[in-house]
Amino acid sequence: MPRRLRHACAALLLAAGTAAAQGLPAEVEAALARGKLPRDAVVMLVAPAGGGAPRVAHRVDAPVNPASVAKLTTTFAALELLGPTYTWNTTVAVDGPVRDGVLQGNLYLKGQGDPKLVIERLWLLLRRVQGMGVRSISGDIVLDRSAFEVPAVDPGAFDGEPLRPYNAAPDALLVNFKSVVLHFTPEAGQARVQAEPALAGVQWPASIALASGECTDWRAGLRANFADPARPRFEGVFPAACGSLSWPLAFPQPASYAARAVAGTWQEMGGQLTGQVREGRMPSGARVAFEWPSLPLAEIVRDVNKFSNNVMAQQLFLTLSLQQRGKGTFEGSREIIRTWWTDRFGGEAPVMDNGSGLSRSERITARQLGQLLQAAWASPLMPELVSSLPAAGLDGTLRRGRRNVGLAHLKTGSLRDVAGVAGFVHGAQGRRYVVVALANHGNAVAIRPAIDALVEWTAREP
Repeated sequence: MPRRLRHACAALLLAAGTAAAQGLPAEVEAALARGKLPRDAVVMLVAPAGGGAPRVAHRVDAPVNPASVAKLTTTFAALELLGPTYTWNTTVAVDGPVRDGVLQGNLYLKGQGDPKLVIERLWLLLRRVQGMGVRSISGDIVLDRSAFEVPAVDPGAFDGEPLRPYNAAPDALLVNFKSVVLHFTPEAGQARVQAEPALAGVQWPASIALASGECTDWRAGLRANFADPARPRFEGVFPAACGSLSWPLAFPQPASYAARAVAGTWQEMGGQLTGQVREGRMPSGARVAFEWPSLPLAEIVRDVNKFSNNVMAQQLFLTLSLQQRGKGTFEGSREIIRTWWTDRFGGEAPVMDNGSGLSRSERITARQLGQLLQAAWASPLMPELVSSLPAAGLDGTLRRGRRNVGLAHLKTGSLRDVAGVAGFVHGAQGRRYVVVALANHGNAVAIRPAIDALVEWTAREP
């Protein structure tokens, strides 16, 4: 049976069996009642992973905001459309010869959307440049970010938290998620401050005064002042009781981050630069020195889903239109997802925005999620997708759970007024089930005990 016909039949079974599915299990109803979460604020589905009629189907055709559960659509589509071994290549080119350790011209770095060009991999890329015999550059280092065409955004526009790394915007040359990690280490009456990575032109305070008292809201106590991004200040204190702690934050001037990180890393490596690090286009006449590959897509998907990395998901989403249309745009990728969904499942596609779930406009139904997960289970790509999902009580965004440890692989989602999961539960006698549970409500977080109860109930199903 052709793949599309086979999945169409599975979708029909899911649809046909909805009416026969039982209502919410009693323990789930009780958990919702205790949490004062109305039944009409929740969607839930439990169905055999291998296809067939659901065991539980509650408001499965109601479109809801999925929050980060939307990443399931983005990652499975990317695995199918790009392939699990797909890599992003950052092009490194020069426009002059190398003589006596000096590049007589410019060095170009052209990004193609690598979602994980973290500082360690940037160091390796620049080490490869030094391996070409380049110790000094007489021109500039030019950063070409033209592969993506995305609108400028205010990092604090979504939720008023511009310093949260999850609000970082996508970029064709995304370096280290545009983020910094600050380490605070108490010693000799003060806390030493260390910032990673080194950003050229940014002078962080070397220390901050220690304070007595409990370690409570220590970040607020720092009274960080980023009015001048090149000269951040801490006007408060750090509690000695906290011990050594780290604070990951988005750099307050994201547009300058890539240039500062490249310049800072090059300087730390002993490289010299006569010109500057600046944005620009790689000219057609530049000679390509090498292509720097990313980690393969299967590994990227693992980071996206395990840790719900928003900017990596958006990089993935934009790559779909970059590969098919030559330019990464949100609208182009939305069209590609709609076409893929219609070809794959038929019917109406989910409403996508940026592919990460960090959105108020994305919508999907529990039935659509069930169809996607059943198709993924039947796919040759099933191992890549399932292993990318957080394991209950063990890792990723579910690592702190204390119930149902090891019984489920679930993608989590959480926004203000949105909470839920979707994924796979390992049932009795080796059976596997698709589970979807999402709440859209001012008290959405109250769904969590109900999710635990639903997972436990599903795991007991024969």
